[in-house]
Amino acid sequence: MNETLKRTISGAVYIALLLTSILFSTESFIILFGIFLIITVYEFSNLVNLNKIFSILFGLLSYSIVILISNYNKQTTAYLNTLFNSNLDLEINIQQLDLILLAVTIVISIKCIIFLFYDTVQKVSISSKYLYLLGYITLPFLFIIKISFGTNDYNPKIILGLFILIWTNDTFAYLVGKSIGKHKLFERVSPKKTIEGFLGGAVFAALAGFLISKFYIQPNPAFSSKSILIWTIIALIVSVFGTIGDLIESKFKRIAGVKDSGSIMPGHGGILDRLDSVIFVAPIIFLFYQILYYVS
Repeated sequence: MNETLKRTISGAVYIALLLTSILFSTESFIILFGIFLIITVYEFSNLVNLNKIFSILFGLLSYSIVILISNYNKQTTAYLNTLFNSNLDLEINIQQLDLILLAVTIVISIKCIIFLFYDTVQKVSISSKYLYLLGYITLPFLFIIKISFGTNDYNPKIILGLFILIWTNDTFAYLVGKSIGKHKLFERVSPKKTIEGFLGGAVFAALAGFLISKFYIQPNPAFSSKSILIWTIIALIVSVFGTIGDLIESKFKRIAGVKDSGSIMPGHGGILDRLDSVIFVAPIIFLFYQILYYVS
């Protein structure tokens, strides 16, 4: 089987799984990304030489607990009261929890950006590895779930719109960079990325954001007059921070001396290779949502 056919088949299976889980139900979406989290943690642990079993248990436990508290708070409270035969008010302030998790993630994301630009780093300390496991891998998966709920109930169009923007940005960054790219964006980490490709991806992602807001998303009535602007800004966030996320993963792979994070997707590499952009973008999009919510 030639390389192009392998890439096509594995890519089609990945997209089919993604679309089916997102559109079928909230639970299928949460379960699929829980599985993606397990694989991503395994791949990241391989890259940075962390204990795989402990890392997977840590990531899965964190993911499960926060999902239960955030999305099934009343049911979780009732279960705990039944379990412990009590009538305690165990409900947690979800908003405060979200802000704490967001603050931790943003701080670690800044550390990741510093790590990307710091030339002399060729080894990562054990404490930094676990910080990256928490804020670069695990918590972003939680924010992927959280942003799919927007300001109300689960809305698959939001997360599908985000993936469409990421795919558009990646595709046109590659096509524009390959056809007219001359100036390297960050050669010491990713030799193939160009400034022209980055700008081309951003322009087409902005166009996709306009089309998504106008023809696909049902605008929230509170933001209907600003929907196009909001999705255009989201597209630009995706272009900038998605590219940074891609570069950060490339830095980890360069230090590890490998081309791909894994081999689960023939022709594409690992799940981390497919999700490196979205996991870095998700907390920033969630922060943007919070700003919109408070401003409105």
